[in-house]
Amino acid sequence: METVLDASLRILAIAPYEAMKEALQLTAAAFPTLRLDAYTGDLQEGVDIVRQVDTENYDAILSRGGTAELIRPVTDLPVIEIPVSVYDVLRTIKLSENYNDRCAIVGFPGVTENAHILCDLLRINIPIQTVKDSESAKQTLEQLSSQGIHTVICDMVTHRIARSKGLNALLITSGVSSLHQALQDAMEQGTTFRRIRNENLILRGIISKDSRQSVVFDENQEVVFSFGPNITQETIALMRKKIPSLRNEDDMLSFHQAGSTLHTITATSFHARGKQFAIFRDQPGHISLRSSRPGIRAYDQAECEHLFMGSFFSISGSLGELEQRLTSLATSLQPMMIVGEEGTGKEQIARALYLRSPYKNHSLVTVDAELLNEKTWDFLLESQSSPLTAYRTTIFFRHLEKAPAHRQQTLLSLIEDTGLERRLWLLFSCDAKEHMPLHDFFQKLSLRQSSMTLHLPTLRSRRDEIPALASLYLGNLNVELNKQVAGFDPGALDMLIQYDWPGNYTQFKHVLHELATVTDGLYISNVDVADLLARERRQYRLPLDFNESPSFTGLTLAEMNQRIVHQALIQNNGNQSLTARQLGISRTTLWRMLGQAEGFPKKEE
Repeated sequence: METVLDASLRILAIAPYEAMKEALQLTAAAFPTLRLDAYTGDLQEGVDIVRQVDTENYDAILSRGGTAELIRPVTDLPVIEIPVSVYDVLRTIKLSENYNDRCAIVGFPGVTENAHILCDLLRINIPIQTVKDSESAKQTLEQLSSQGIHTVICDMVTHRIARSKGLNALLITSGVSSLHQALQDAMEQGTTFRRIRNENLILRGIISKDSRQSVVFDENQEVVFSFGPNITQETIALMRKKIPSLRNEDDMLSFHQAGSTLHTITATSFHARGKQFAIFRDQPGHISLRSSRPGIRAYDQAECEHLFMGSFFSISGSLGELEQRLTSLATSLQPMMIVGEEGTGKEQIARALYLRSPYKNHSLVTVDAELLNEKTWDFLLESQSSPLTAYRTTIFFRHLEKAPAHRQQTLLSLIEDTGLERRLWLLFSCDAKEHMPLHDFFQKLSLRQSSMTLHLPTLRSRRDEIPALASLYLGNLNVELNKQVAGFDPGALDMLIQYDWPGNYTQFKHVLHELATVTDGLYISNVDVADLLARERRQYRLPLDFNESPSFTGLTLAEMNQRIVHQALIQNNGNQSLTARQLGISRTTLWRMLGQAEGFPKKEE
C-alpha cells in the first residue's frame, strides 16, 4: 500500500494491475483534498482486500470492470468504476495493426460497450465478445482459439487467462483522462457518503503507519481485524497456532517459509476495554533459491513458470513454430542440445522444455561451467550430495565449451559410465553462429550421447515477424512502464526490420524497452530509433557495410534506395544533413526517399 497525499477525503483504490495503481497515485496528486490508498488485486483478490482492510476509514472505493461489480455486494461504501473510454479502446486497436493474426475484443461490459460503439462508427470488423466472469472468459477464449483467432484485445481478467492459454493478448489500459474522471466522481460521492458516517480515526492512525500485514485476534482466537493485500487463510491459521505461546510472553518473533517466501512474524498482546487482544504482523520477503555453490542453482516449477512468463518469449509469443516441437521433445526425455547464437534465449528455452516435461514436479538445476571454481567442480563430480546423484531431475549445462579440457572429458566419462541420462534429463546449451560448426566438445558429446539437437532461429531470420513481435512487446511495456505507446513513426519500424540484431531477442527486448522509456508521445520516432541502433552497432562493433547489408533481391529501385538511406541514417546517428551530404543528395530528396517528405522529425546538428 502507498499513500499519495495526507488530506481529508479518503478513497480506497483496487487496481487490476500494478501500473494502474501507480497511474492512480500520480493522477491523485492533482486533488489536494484527496488521500488515496491504492492496492493491486483483480476480481476475488480485490474483494479479499476490501474484506481485509478497515473500510470504516474510507469514504469510497475505486475499481474497474468485474472487480468493481464483485466488490459492491460486500461493502456499504459507494463503489465507483474506472471507465474504459472509447479512446482507450481505439489506442489498443491501433497498437494491434502491425500484427497480422486475426484478433477479437473480449472483456466485461465496460470494455465491450465502448468497443461496439467504436467499431460501428469506424466500420472496424473485429469480433467482440462480452464476458461476465473468469469462467465465461475461459470458455470464450477457447471458442475463439478453435476458430483460429489467437490474438485478443482485452481487459485484465481476460488478459491473464489468455496468457495462460498461450494466446497473444493486448491489454486495454485506462488513460489519464479516464482515471481523472473516476477520481473526480469518487470525491463527489465520497463527500456525500462521509456526511452519514463517523470514521474510526484511532485505528486508522495505528495501522496506516505500518507497512506489514496485520491480523488482530480476540480472546476467542477470532479475527476481529485484518489489514494487508496478501493475507491468506494459511497465514492466519499459522498465527492462530501461536496465540497460546504469546500469552506467556510480552512479544514474539518467528519465521515461516512458504515456497520462495520467508515470513517474518512479530506478535504482541494488548488490552482494550477489559479484553485481551493479540496483534500479529507479517513481513513477507523473497528467499533466494541460489545455491551457496557458485555456478549451480536449483529452480522449482513455480519459479520457472514465473521466470518464463516474464520472458520475451512468453510476452511476445515469439516461440512461433518452436512451440509444438518443444512439447514433443520434452516428452521424449532424450539428452538435448540447444544450439543458437547469443541472445536467442537458450536458457528460457531450457525452462520451457522443463515445464513441458514429465519431470516438471522435480527441480531444474542449472550448471554454469563458466562460474564453477575448482571446489564446485569437485562437488559436482565427486560429492554424494551433487545434483548429478538425484533422480528425475533436469540438469541444464551452460558454457561447457569454456570449461578446462580435462573437466570436459571427466564429465563426459561420468555421463557415460553412470548412465546419467537414465536417471536425469540432460540439457546442454551451445553458442554457435548461424551456419557455423559446433565446438569440438559439443560435436563429440552429441555423437557419443546421441542427443537431440534444437536449433534456435536468429531474429534476423524472422524479419517479417518483427512488426508483430514489437507490437506485442510494446503492449506489455505500456503496462509495465505506464506508457501509452501506439506504434512507430513511418520508417522507424523499417529501421528495426533492416538491422542485423547480433544480440537477437535479448538485444531486441533491450532496444524496445529503451525506446518505450524515452518516448513521451504515442509514437516512437525515427530519430530515437536511428540514434539507438547506431549506439548498438558501435557496441557490437558492426560497421555499416553496404556489401553485407540484407539482400536487395526482389526489391524495386525505390525500395533499395530507401533501405540504403535508412542504413546511412543509422550510421550517422540520425543526423539527416550529414546523411544527405554523404549520399550526395538534398535533405528534401532524403525525406522524399524515406517516403515522408512532410513531417519527418528533424535533428539539429
